[in-house]
Amino acid sequence: MSDRQAQGRARARGYTAVNLSHEAHEGRGQAPVRGSGVPVSGQGPRPSWGPGAGEGRAMVHREHSAGRGASSSTGNGDNGNGSSGQSSSATGAGSRGAMRGRRTIGDTLRTRALDAPSKQGTMGQPLQLTSNYFKLLRHIEWTLHQYRVDFAPQCASARLMQGLIKEHKKTFGGFLFDGTQLFMVNKLRSEQLTLTSKHERTGDVYQIKIVHTGTVDMTNETGIQVLNLILRRAMGGLNLQLVGRNLFDAAAKIAIREYQIELWPGYVTSIRQHEQDILVCCEIAHKTMRMQTCYDILRECQRHDRNYMDSFKRAVLGVVVLTDYNNKTYTINDVSFDTNPQSTFETKNGKTSFVEYYQQRYNIRIRDTQQPMLLSRAKKRDLRAGGCELMALVPELCRVTGLTDQMRSDFRMMKAMSDHTRLNPDRRIERLNTFNNRLQTCPESADVFKIWQMELDRRLVELPGRMLPQELIFFSPSAGGFPSGEQADWSIHFRNNPMFSTVRLNHWYLIVPNRANREASDFLGCLIQAARGMRFEINQPEMVAIPDDNPATYVRTLDNVVNRDPQMIMCVVSNNKADRYTAIKKKCCVDRAIPTQVMVQRTITPKGGNVRTLMSVATKVVIQMNCKLGGVPWKVKIPLSGLMTVGFDVCHDTKDKSKSFGAMVAAFDYENKGVPKYFSTVSQHTHGEEISNYLPLNTVKALDEYRKEYGELPKRIIFYRDGVGEGQLHYVYEHEVKSIVEKLGEVYKKFGNDQDVLFTYFIVSKRINTRFFERRNNPKPGTVVDDIVTLPERTDFYLVSQSVRQGTVSPTAYNVIYDTSNLKIDHLQMLSYKQCHLYYNWSGTTRVPAVCQYAHKLAFLVGQFLHQSPSNLLEKKLYFL
Repeated sequence: MSDRQAQGRARARGYTAVNLSHEAHEGRGQAPVRGSGVPVSGQGPRPSWGPGAGEGRAMVHREHSAGRGASSSTGNGDNGNGSSGQSSSATGAGSRGAMRGRRTIGDTLRTRALDAPSKQGTMGQPLQLTSNYFKLLRHIEWTLHQYRVDFAPQCASARLMQGLIKEHKKTFGGFLFDGTQLFMVNKLRSEQLTLTSKHERTGDVYQIKIVHTGTVDMTNETGIQVLNLILRRAMGGLNLQLVGRNLFDAAAKIAIREYQIELWPGYVTSIRQHEQDILVCCEIAHKTMRMQTCYDILRECQRHDRNYMDSFKRAVLGVVVLTDYNNKTYTINDVSFDTNPQSTFETKNGKTSFVEYYQQRYNIRIRDTQQPMLLSRAKKRDLRAGGCELMALVPELCRVTGLTDQMRSDFRMMKAMSDHTRLNPDRRIERLNTFNNRLQTCPESADVFKIWQMELDRRLVELPGRMLPQELIFFSPSAGGFPSGEQADWSIHFRNNPMFSTVRLNHWYLIVPNRANREASDFLGCLIQAARGMRFEINQPEMVAIPDDNPATYVRTLDNVVNRDPQMIMCVVSNNKADRYTAIKKKCCVDRAIPTQVMVQRTITPKGGNVRTLMSVATKVVIQMNCKLGGVPWKVKIPLSGLMTVGFDVCHDTKDKSKSFGAMVAAFDYENKGVPKYFSTVSQHTHGEEISNYLPLNTVKALDEYRKEYGELPKRIIFYRDGVGEGQLHYVYEHEVKSIVEKLGEVYKKFGNDQDVLFTYFIVSKRINTRFFERRNNPKPGTVVDDIVTLPERTDFYLVSQSVRQGTVSPTAYNVIYDTSNLKIDHLQMLSYKQCHLYYNWSGTTRVPAVCQYAHKLAFLVGQFLHQSPSNLLEKKLYFL
């Protein structure tokens, strides 16, 4: 898998002859840096630009009534439902569409009307919870003056700019500087001021132009972002190391020497206005650092591979590295074997070599002067800021971060890591309290809080929650249901119950390599036995033996088998090799429309030779096979007739980064006791193409299928949209939601319904930093939180829908950005929890509603393996399970 991904990324090659140019980039300490190593450009030097590029966000607060949908108010740059993301710089006070550097700042979204009814539900058992938030106790009573700062000549180093500004701290008094904006308690003597600073080392003289742009009211969202800056400065006193955007404690690193990796503990923090108070969210994070450099990988390739150049490229392309000398991360895009550390490049003081540059700038001696150079393409924001397109990096100075696919597949290694990263609630609470104590007792941090009149509560925030009732799982339209259980797992009930609906499997094929024939026969017996107990009738398949497990052999065999029009094909493969799996799925999902079941030989090999150990696997496979044929294993009671539930997710193409695939899966539930139907479709999006161009059309396709199936349009539509970041909310509402609503109105009007469509649009977010604890334990599945840590401008709630055996459970955030359903918040919460019970690959609840999980599964299949849209003939089946 890692080789294939690396080859997919290697299209960025071809830099055989590069001209090396250099712009000085400082970068030690806590401030984020825009500079890096040595810039490289085939077009000669490009001007460097200041660190303000993309570093902050313009914040202006404007409130409007949201009505049924949503309105805009420029908002914070926080990165995820009030809890995720980093502290962001506040910039620019003014009108909507403010500029930040060279880009326009988008608006955040108010999805809740000011006069809306209460969004707190009442159903369920009340709970008392704690969360990973600390309350900001003292009310901020001061007002900040805001100034725009420009340097001449332009400055590319955040550290240098901070140093130039600090030379005038007597003039400023108390101040905050984010690279572009300066915030001061005291107003300067004039609206515009020009100061002069001199670089200590180079003697370069810089002019600093400071222009007053307004004041910051600490009660609005701009003020909240200033508080994030203050918190970030306070954390600077803890001697944490900046890696990328987050701060990590290198001194407390955990070495796992057996696997040559280190875990750096760190913290992700943000401040935001929540329902009643300003709260600080703090989450424990870990950075995986490998104890090897890119040079170590090079030496290993040289020792073991004659064609070490290609081997080294495959190993490092796409890898993210950290350079310790400036605490900055880079993605490796190519390797230049024509360049080495003795190569020279132009500076304003004349030519110099990499060896001399690193010796003079960082006092680092490069040992191997013949090693090739790594090339990293600059990020888009750095290019917009005038940075160089390529940066040259020395392998022995680049520490590898992250894990390879091979490392992730090593169960023992992942287990060793999880012992440190998957913190149980009691350990997580202890770490959070320790962080709070350090922040308030460290002299440097305490001084920052004192100067800025901020005070943090030492206790975690307490908040009310509710436990929703357990759902009943129905295996038959006529029989009663079984409780899902406290852990929301009903696997045990499959032993004695049929599936809700089945499709008889009469005509199917089993393709198996000769060396796996015995295991396949044993597993087939277990499969038929398990199916019999679940009232799923399976006839004996026609077995097709093949001599080897080459992809071409499977394709040739499938060519012969598909012409016999089977209901299903099962293929036994020797391992998880991606090219073989891709060949099978392409043949049966794209070229022809036949559901397939791929089984790895190791999975169907009995433990200790006891065939009975395969029954658990066989049961799960039987459920999958029935679903792929159109059957349904279980249902939950949803007291809404005429319901269409839609899920949508996006996955990037692993071969072509310019493409992505949007998958939409719709579930039709016409009546409470009927069998639900499914419809799925996939759209390919090229770079820069808007998803909103396809989403309304695909929604109409689902409506057409619903009408063909039941003779009428659905009475109510619930849409769950996954894969949306905080900064995309406004776009999703303005383009996706509005275009879907418009298209729905046209369709319903065409069929004689002039009333508003009963339509609800959810944004579902999994990657958030909010955590909940119940008496220092994980809250049980069905726990809902809709107060204290939710946001006043949203109709939002958190739902813990699944249980975990290890670590701390992660809730899912639900944000209603459009709603004309006339349903109460209790009903929306209950409905969302019910949907988490309907993912048929797992006899338990999932983190997101089933249609979202199905959409992700389909998008992943297409983006990872098919790389093109599947056949339309499979649209009505869950063939992607």
